[in-house]
Order: sequence, then C-alpha cells, then structure tokens
Amino acid sequence: MSGLIVHEWLAPAGGSENVFGAIAEAFPDAERWCLWKESDRFDPVNETWLARTPLKGRKALALPFMPAVWRTLPKRNADWVLTSSHLFAHHAQFGGPAAKAPKLVYAHTPARYIWVPELDARGNNLPARLASRMLKPLDKKRAQEPIAIAANSHFIANRIAETWDREAEVIYPNVDVSKFAIEPTLSASDELLLTQLPEQYVLGFSRFVPYKRLDAAIDAGRVSGLPVVLAGGGDDESRLRAYADSVHPGKVRFVLNPPDALLSAILRRATVLVFAPVEDFGIIPVEAMAAGTPVIVNAIGGAVESVIDGVTGAHVHDWDDDAELRDAVARSIRCDANACKQRASQFDSTIFKERLRDFVLKHQ
Repeated sequence: MSGLIVHEWLAPAGGSENVFGAIAEAFPDAERWCLWKESDRFDPVNETWLARTPLKGRKALALPFMPAVWRTLPKRNADWVLTSSHLFAHHAQFGGPAAKAPKLVYAHTPARYIWVPELDARGNNLPARLASRMLKPLDKKRAQEPIAIAANSHFIANRIAETWDREAEVIYPNVDVSKFAIEPTLSASDELLLTQLPEQYVLGFSRFVPYKRLDAAIDAGRVSGLPVVLAGGGDDESRLRAYADSVHPGKVRFVLNPPDALLSAILRRATVLVFAPVEDFGIIPVEAMAAGTPVIVNAIGGAVESVIDGVTGAHVHDWDDDAELRDAVARSIRCDANACKQRASQFDSTIFKERLRDFVLKHQ
C-alpha cells in the first residue's frame, strides 16, 4: 500500500511540523510533499515550484498562489493521500493515478485567519477580510473532497462542522511525553540558573506574543502571592516586563529561550503552569502534565480536553476575575503529580501513530 503525505510548509520547529514527523514515522514508505522546507529535518521531502522562487518562506506573499499550487501537483501513483492541513494543504490534488486515490485530511484547524479572524491577527485587517470573502467558498468546496477528516480536538471538530459542514473524528496530536517524564541532564550554567529560581513559582511558557496571553501567568502570581517565571522569547518581551513591574514588581523572572533540557527542568519544578490562550489543542499543557505539573487553562479551546478540572489543573472562564484565578491556583496546587503524569500518558506519540494508521486503513 503506497501513500502520499502532504503538509503546508516545513519550518525548523513547530507543533504541526512535529505532527508531520510522526505521520512520516507512521508511514515510512510514503512519499512526502510540502510547499517548501526550511530545514532537512524531515528529508526526503519533495517541494513544489514555490520553493524555487523568491516566495519561499514568505507566507503572506505566497498565500494567494497556494490554492493553485496545490491543484497542480505532479503525476503520481498512490493508493491514498493524507494531508496535514492548517491552511490549504487539504486542497492538494496530484496528477496521474493518484488523482483518483482516496484523500484523507488530518486537520489542525480550518485556516484561522479566514474562518475565525478574531483568534488570528493575520485576519484582522481589511485586505485579509476581503480575501477571506473569496477564499471561504473555495476552501469549503475543497473540504468536500476528502473521504474522511480527522481533527486534532473536539474543539476543532466543531469548527470543521461549522465552517466546512463536514464531520470529523478526533485524533489528538502526538506529544513526546517521555522527554518530560525523566530528569534532564543539564549543563553547569543551566544547573546554576535553575538553583537561582524560587522554590515555588507560577510558570508561563510560550513564544512572547500577545495572543499567548502570558500576562495571565503574571496575574496568577499576583493574586496568589507566588513568584512567576516566564520562559520563552519574542517581540512581546518589553510589554511583559513593563506589566510585571507594574503589577507584581520584583517577583517575575524571565528565562529567555531556554534549551530543551532546561525547559524540561523548569517545567518539572514549577508549582503550576498557566496556559491562557484559546488554542486548537495545546501541546504545552500536556508536556507540563508529563512533568508532573498541574495546568491552569482557558475554559474555551482544545486544552480543556487534556486538562481535567480539579484533577490535573483548573479551567478558567474569566481571566479578569481575581477571585476565580486565585481559586484556580489553589485548586491546581492540590492536584496530584502522578495524576498529571497518568493523564499525559494518554497523549503519547505511540497512541497517535496507532490511531492514525487505523484511520487510513479503515478508509481504503
């Protein structure tokens, strides 16, 4: 049984890229395709003609061409096509015998900036809104082609029903649980940094961008009286530092761009992780639970499907309600580390690959 695996573009790192890697491991003999690649991490991977133009890596400029590029893929012979899609990869159409092969989709989300621009700043401008009017009908039409769709959460399955008018079964994405379940080996400098952190702290970890809402971690520290550690990096750093100085002065420590081993150690030592954005699924909460750390998450979004309220963390409905946030911190602190680890184990990469193989096989 030969197959074709398709992904949007391949950056050096990222959640959807990790899913693509697991798909490739689940089907090692399948031919791989993407618009362009920015690393050799997943080789061998075939690229489209966009990779040979100045548009490579320039997503905003290349976007108008993507639907057409996906419809003009070369002739191939395959028994099935599986696309990993968060923009237009589900539009993929090969020539030759593969044109009639069953197409399946693993959907991270229908394109957020088109369908839910309130959750994606890329759709919050006049040109994007005008483009979305034209792209919505086309995107919905192409979404009728797959014989089956898998979503990365029930939250996204509901979005698929509302936008594409399609049913989707849920296959949660892969998480490298084992990486966070064991004590990491640290360099001497990282060991020293770790000893300088407070014994107890609220942790916020992600890219420093506004929609990740790391200010919620600062607020959790403020209402609970706990110090805060923010790990990551990005353009929002200066705003976050100013906010920390104004509401929780002297109690917020920044750890910029920690390597994987140090991040694992920081997660393992944290009292609680705060994860406030509305995410499609949310890998970071599962990684924290794998480290034995409870997680406070947004009551809206995919993260509520991994974090069990009152057992492995807490769900927050109103982040501006100090009393609710204080209670969420208190309830999370009481959660058992072993319960967190047990919950995280249910999202291990091996389970994802097994379910994905079953998904493809049953639709042959």
